[in-house]
Amino acid sequence: MVSRQAIHAEGAPPALGPYSHAIVAGGLVFTSGQLGLDPLSSELVGPDIKIQTRQVLDNLKCILEAGGSSLEQVVRVRVYLTDLNDFAGMNEVVESYFPHQPPARACVGVASLPKGALVEMDAIGVVSGE
Repeated sequence: MVSRQAIHAEGAPPALGPYSHAIVAGGLVFTSGQLGLDPLSSELVGPDIKIQTRQVLDNLKCILEAGGSSLEQVVRVRVYLTDLNDFAGMNEVVESYFPHQPPARACVGVASLPKGALVEMDAIGVVSGE
């Protein structure tokens, strides 16, 4: 049986529902979806796709590190956009966080996201040393 460990990352916004920031199992960290929420106020950081995408990735970084991984160890990212016209702006920011060997990725257009967010992302990362 594979062990599983729930992760709560200090420094990341609190979960908006009954879920963990991440689960570590089988040498991987599976993060929950993250919005561009300020960790202290739990409010969106701004109305711009680039600002929200940066905060999403900073939140994911915090959670991955709490689970023993890092952005460099991410193997898959899923992106949800409320407006696919924001694809280029989101990509510009993502490229700055994954400049070498970017992870596999899917991007899906959705009708809406919690708190009126423009973007949500989740990630799967390899636990360091695995």
